[in-house]
Amino acid sequence: MSRSALLTALAFVALLAGCASSGVDEISEVPSADRLYEQGVAMLEHDRSILGVNFANYQDAIDQFQDIIDNYPYSEYAVLAELRIADAHFAQSRWEEALGYYRDFAQLHPDHEKVPYTMLRTALCHERQSEKSVRDQTQTREAVAALDQLILRYPNAPETAEAEELWKKLRRKLAKQALIVGDFYFDREEYQSAANRYQSVIDEFPGLGLDAEALYKLGIAYRRMNRDDDAQQLFEVILDNYPASNVAEQARDQIPSAQ
Repeated sequence: MSRSALLTALAFVALLAGCASSGVDEISEVPSADRLYEQGVAMLEHDRSILGVNFANYQDAIDQFQDIIDNYPYSEYAVLAELRIADAHFAQSRWEEALGYYRDFAQLHPDHEKVPYTMLRTALCHERQSEKSVRDQTQTREAVAALDQLILRYPNAPETAEAEELWKKLRRKLAKQALIVGDFYFDREEYQSAANRYQSVIDEFPGLGLDAEALYKLGIAYRRMNRDDDAQQLFEVILDNYPASNVAEQARDQIPSAQ
């Protein structure tokens, strides 16, 4: 090797050594998936408040779990990280963000044991955004639809018992809205429209404690429509099947022969 070639080779080796010794191009090692997961969970476990101040660092936890998804996409911890991100958004009342993650989880991992949990949380995200009975009930209906799927597909899941209670509560809310709309039409003397709403409570939401009220209001609407025979039949149904209801005495007053 010539002197000039030797000097060139030595200079190249020195350059490589310099790069290795400096921290400029040094690649930092990413912690393991389980370590990142433990750190993220620890951040969420600080979810406590003192005098209304929350000490959980949700965004740092979300970033930590996202690092797992980015660096270890095929790890079991990446799947769990998706769920933890959803829970972090849920804890912050960021319902739409949480909803997206819960839905994606159920779609991407349909056989995972946590799918019933995500379906219940999906329903809760909708329920938390639902309006009072006098307002639009789109979110309530979405919640009921999610609960229908959970109860149908996972009847024995631990989450199903809670789902059934919430299902009854939300269906009662929808039934109350139908009664309110019926009352609105009744006050405007649009008796057929009112009767349709009262009938929908009987047909679509039976067994929720509103049957007697719906029957009575339907009977009164029939009376205003000169359908006296139909009205009397309804009042008799109330007396026969709901004698202890709060409208039983009113129904009795509407039947001449019962007075």
